[in-house]
Amino acid sequence: MADPEELADLLVAGAEHVATVDADRREIPGGWVALTGGRVSALGGPADPPLPARRILHADGCLVTPGLVNTHHHLYQNLTRAYAPALSGSLFDWLTTLYPLWTRLDEEAAYVSAYVGLTELALGGCTTSTDHLYVHPRGAGDLISAEIAAATELGMRFHPTRGSMSLSVKDGGLPPDEVVQDEDEILADSQRLVARHHDRSPTAMVRIALAPCSPFSVTAGLMRATAELAERLDVRLHTHLAEDLDEDDFCLATFGRRPVEHFEDVGWGTDRSWVAHCVQPNPAEVGRLGGWGTGVAHCPSSNLILGAGLAPVRELRAAGAPVGLGCDGSASADSASLWLEARTAMLLGKLRHGPGSTSARDALEIATRGGAGCLGRAGEIGELSVGACADLAVWPLTGVPYAGALSDPVEAWLRCGPTAARHTVVAGEPVVLDGAPVHPGLDGMLARHRAAAARLQAAAP
Repeated sequence: MADPEELADLLVAGAEHVATVDADRREIPGGWVALTGGRVSALGGPADPPLPARRILHADGCLVTPGLVNTHHHLYQNLTRAYAPALSGSLFDWLTTLYPLWTRLDEEAAYVSAYVGLTELALGGCTTSTDHLYVHPRGAGDLISAEIAAATELGMRFHPTRGSMSLSVKDGGLPPDEVVQDEDEILADSQRLVARHHDRSPTAMVRIALAPCSPFSVTAGLMRATAELAERLDVRLHTHLAEDLDEDDFCLATFGRRPVEHFEDVGWGTDRSWVAHCVQPNPAEVGRLGGWGTGVAHCPSSNLILGAGLAPVRELRAAGAPVGLGCDGSASADSASLWLEARTAMLLGKLRHGPGSTSARDALEIATRGGAGCLGRAGEIGELSVGACADLAVWPLTGVPYAGALSDPVEAWLRCGPTAARHTVVAGEPVVLDGAPVHPGLDGMLARHRAAAARLQAAAP
């Protein structure tokens, strides 16, 4: 009998194929993965005796990958999912329609939207998610801590960002007065949240980043002060950048420079930063972003829905920018599936650069290692290697959608389908088993979510 101290906590066994996405991009037909103490403890193939384990998770007929990493989201926006009045306009039209509804956000709404949104992501093989919550109505409470409570209950690895807006309509911005805050208040609360929640350990379940919303909703002074605070606290920076041609026009009219120039001028041109969308940089700006090592959250569905354009993903990666995937928020992207985003990224890459340009492996790498790079967690998440966090997804390659797909399981994973994860494991613990969430009480939470959504979407008195 094996020594109990030598037992793995969990063995994922019998896989058809393991795609490690490690530094060597190793793939193991018939592989297995052992998880111990919240980390990957061993990997092997059919010729390697698997470690004995306390629990076995069967992956027969499945592809095993690292857990997917969501680098941009607005979880609260699932409370206004597919909101009809906002479905046919540009980015600025969409925002001005929804801002008045979001002024009703409170702790209950933030909690239930995070619970439902993170559950949806887990069903799609996501193990780490960011969130960009930038709407903080007066008297709404501690919205970020409410989200963190939901993530902790579910066992999801979570990187919420303390979003902010300081430039309201009366100041020449887009948001209403009710959701903007004083700059001193924003900076003080940012520091409070980092002190309370930020974990710097390699297996951290919660890390905080600072995230002024966008050039058209915050002052240049807040951008500079936030960059200085992030450097002092040693946390990451996030914002929207170069998402839409309207943003170009706004920045030129307001600041006298393009968005990427403004980004650099306020002290954000650094590898501490990662940005969402980045659809409209010109070639010189792509080179500057890559030279800084600034990460990019590619949001293909949102970019398509809003008609923003085709992001220069291949060019950004070639320039040295880490590129990850983001689901983005509802009404600009109403399905929180990173599998769908990976497939769409692959198809858009082929559309932009030709059929041989972007493979399923490219998309998988963006969805895993690329996301880890954006979040400053290379080697910790986004790969299956000894010592990395014990986060993985087990994908079925059987049944009608995969009939006949015998030659390449990684290509089959994205070309066929649609599919959801059979099992999703975070820190060595399943959060999805046999296609269903492990945490009980989802029906009750959906009822609470429906009530909160109805309150936000109710007609103004």
